[in-house]
Amino acid sequence: MIRRVLPHGMGRGLLTRRPGTRRGGFSLDWDGKVSEIKKKIKSILPGRSCDLLQDTSHLPPEHSDVVIVGGGVLGLSVAYWLKKLESRRGAIRVLVVERDHTYSQASTGLSVGGICQQFSLPENIQLSLFSASFLRNINFLSGASVCTQEYLAVVDAPPLDLRFNPSGYLLLASEKDAAAMESNVKVQRQEGAKVSLMSPDQLRNKFPWINTEGVALASYGMEDEGWFDPWCLLQGLRRKVQSLGVLFCQGEVTRFVSSSQRMLTTDDKAVVLKRIHEVHVKMDRSLEYQPVECAIVINAAGAWSAQIAALAGVGEGPPGTLQGTKLPVEPRKRYVYVWHCPQGPGLETPLVADTSGAYFRREGLGSNYLGGRSPTEQEEPDPANLEVDHDFFQDKVWPHLALRVPAFETLKVQSAWAGYYDYNTFDQNGVVGPHPLVVNMYFATGFSGHGLQQAPGIGRAVAEMVLKGRFQTIDLSPFLFTRFYLGEKIQENNII
Repeated sequence: MIRRVLPHGMGRGLLTRRPGTRRGGFSLDWDGKVSEIKKKIKSILPGRSCDLLQDTSHLPPEHSDVVIVGGGVLGLSVAYWLKKLESRRGAIRVLVVERDHTYSQASTGLSVGGICQQFSLPENIQLSLFSASFLRNINFLSGASVCTQEYLAVVDAPPLDLRFNPSGYLLLASEKDAAAMESNVKVQRQEGAKVSLMSPDQLRNKFPWINTEGVALASYGMEDEGWFDPWCLLQGLRRKVQSLGVLFCQGEVTRFVSSSQRMLTTDDKAVVLKRIHEVHVKMDRSLEYQPVECAIVINAAGAWSAQIAALAGVGEGPPGTLQGTKLPVEPRKRYVYVWHCPQGPGLETPLVADTSGAYFRREGLGSNYLGGRSPTEQEEPDPANLEVDHDFFQDKVWPHLALRVPAFETLKVQSAWAGYYDYNTFDQNGVVGPHPLVVNMYFATGFSGHGLQQAPGIGRAVAEMVLKGRFQTIDLSPFLFTRFYLGEKIQENNII
């Protein structure tokens, strides 16, 4: 085992000056100072007044205790919990770096916004139960008589309207998958989820619009399941963390400056430990970058988190070694289609996951529905862009929908979009906590489609690991990076 010193003493400030650095904590980097020197020269030229100096308010700070790469819902949740759990207000300086301030390609805004507890792993069930409680109390303020927790409410700001629709999830199983469903529901109930099992006859009685052909068993979430507005959660988190003093920067992380230390493991194998000291942020629409000295880096870059990990040297080593183990997260494109069907199931429609892998739910109150299906490995589309393949719906989705809900024979597609999963190719589960060799890089990524609904719990878990050195609320040790090197898969069977 490698002994690693976890960061502590956050209340006294994480940053310390490295030996041999210049005043201010930065090593001499001429290229990085050129633009700054030019500005100073221009400011003293004749005929130019001081008030014409370039505004630098959009630049990130030169120092930040924690730099979070990725301003989606996972990154914002980590920022939120770091500030909530800090020893005293203002003790930790947190910077969130997001390259796309419009979030036009962010997984959060392109999600269907579902939340359920019908997973096969206890950790995923616990995360979603935590999130359900968080979302239920999202507008409460600390000290209110109805709640002792302060979530996303901001004084003098309007309450958030997540538009939560508690219609539940309905999962259908074929004969070969029925035993696994029964086993999963047993685990879900043990963890506190309210889930019922339904026979085909019970299914027809409750949802007469379903054709039960090929269905041997169904599981139905009766509480804390449904869907909500992901954009509202994103904006609510952003508004809240800004009120807590978190800083934001629009830019792209292009480089890490780190130091290395060679150590021996207990079996006398040499390993190299790295520590990141500086993050280089390339500013939007500029060739310039801004160095930010930091103590901790959170990799919450979603579908692009493997690229950020590689910048820090993750995976740079001989294959089969810990040093050579890469972060197995990549972008996977998923389509969502919206259709109109006046004869469809109606207002009581849950989110239905068919035996074929197709899914759908109601969208609004005007006989509209949305849904799709995850492609097989052979069908995986090119993730280079977010163009929609409409033939995929005609050939791979609609036939299954029409078989399960005969009314969908007459549906009319109205629109469609595509979004990215931060897909963990190893076991489709999240990566949470520190890297074993890049000792101050922490992960919150790889959730393969269920990161949005679990973000509140994931953010707290990462913050606990940073501040306390261990998971406290939910033990997410099975989600640590080391499992990739050890080959220990923790397969989640219920990925929609």
